[in-house]
Amino acid sequence: MDIIDLARASGMQVILDGRIGSEIYQSVCGSVSALERFAAAVRHASEHARRNRAKRTPRKPRAKMAAASQGGQVDSDSLSIRIIR
Repeated sequence: MDIIDLARASGMQVILDGRIGSEIYQSVCGSVSALERFAAAVRHASEHARRNRAKRTPRKPRAKMAAASQGGQVDSDSLSIRIIR
């Protein structure tokens, strides 16, 4: 699921705020109705992914989980939503 594409498709504006090294920092802004469409799109994509995972056979633990349990570095993406009125 590409969260930035979902935001754009929901009618939100995606702005490139900056780049430090290889890390890209972006802001997303839009109306409350665009935020509601975005939330619905994320929910739909999540449910679709969950259904597809349920059809597959169980997988072995991911390398990231193994690295985390051994104190290794784990990359993660985060999403924060702020509503300004």
